[in-house]
Amino acid sequence: VQLVESGGGLVQPGGSLRLSCAASGFTFSRFLMSWYRQAPGQERDLVARFSTLGGMTNYADSVQGRFTISRDNQKNVVYLQMNSLKPEDTAVYYCNARSYDSGQNYWGQGTQVTVSA
Repeated sequence: VQLVESGGGLVQPGGSLRLSCAASGFTFSRFLMSWYRQAPGQERDLVARFSTLGGMTNYADSVQGRFTISRDNQKNVVYLQMNSLKPEDTAVYYCNARSYDSGQNYWGQGTQVTVSA
């Protein structure tokens, strides 16, 4: 099983980034995909997730209206489009896959997002 995040980097406040998480080694369409983030000295928090296999989504209040999670079940990729970025969005962003059937949980290695002028 592999989850490989990409797309992080340094961006100015107000800018945009799109994170990608490429999945392999499991039946992607049967997994609920999520993005979490962890800032230095902070806990890992949920940013956005698919709450159902049918595509319902949930977002943290702090990113609602600015971030969009999406997935491509043909390519086995989940995305996080991040717009209007703020310095407080600075964190390591992690991709998570949780089996809808068994609850088994997988994590990616994380990608750094830094929002700074």
